[in-house]
Amino acid sequence: MSDPSQKPEDELAGTEQPFVSHLMELRDRLVRALAAVGVAAAVLALFPGPAELYDLLAAPLVAHLPAGTTLIATSVISPFMVPLKILLMAAFLLALPVVLYQMWAFIAPGLYTHEKRLVMPLVISSTILFFIGVAFCYFFVFGQVFKFIQSFAPKSITAAPDIEAYLGFVLNMFLAFGLAFEVPIAVVVLARLGVVSIEKLKDFRGYFVVLAFVIAAIVTPPDVVSQLALAIPMCLLYELGIWAAQLFMKHTQAPKEDEASASS
Repeated sequence: MSDPSQKPEDELAGTEQPFVSHLMELRDRLVRALAAVGVAAAVLALFPGPAELYDLLAAPLVAHLPAGTTLIATSVISPFMVPLKILLMAAFLLALPVVLYQMWAFIAPGLYTHEKRLVMPLVISSTILFFIGVAFCYFFVFGQVFKFIQSFAPKSITAAPDIEAYLGFVLNMFLAFGLAFEVPIAVVVLARLGVVSIEKLKDFRGYFVVLAFVIAAIVTPPDVVSQLALAIPMCLLYELGIWAAQLFMKHTQAPKEDEASASS
């Protein structure tokens, strides 16, 4: 039988590596992540192609433009650069699971078992939530926003948006909704690190509703549709985050925390 007064052995003892080894491993992980993005870009360049990717991205706007109206390019190189940027963006999103895995594989050796139980589910869930936020923005929000905006356009004005301006608008909206859908992850991390307690998070509900609508008013166009489409999911995801935080607190405790909770 082991002496109860003896300190438990650190499971990471003896796993230290020289700093140069860490740099070499980091280099290898970055090369693999970039290679994954490069392969994804090559595949997307062959099918469906950069031009087709832009047409797909512009479809929600084109569907609400007057018949025969198309987007315009005010710069000489825009017809080449904009589809190329979209190709790289799509390639990064397609290779994102590989990129996140390389990040995970790099930091995993330095984590305790209970920390690994926390990190890996958060990496997977944050990726899924980001994709859900982008898909929600593309399939629902864009259609409603463009329909709302075009309903206010005077008949004497023919809308012909610039492709670079549209790309910037799309990227901002994708980023806003993708990050907004990460609210549960932020709640779980704050609770698990002990920054705030579950009770404090519950008491903050009312303030978060106001904060969600303020954020939506800042990062979205000045229309009610997009603001509600961002603020309401944020409030619902905040509640999901509180529930997930309670679940994670039970299943990702360190051994000492488990012993303390059992003795109490």
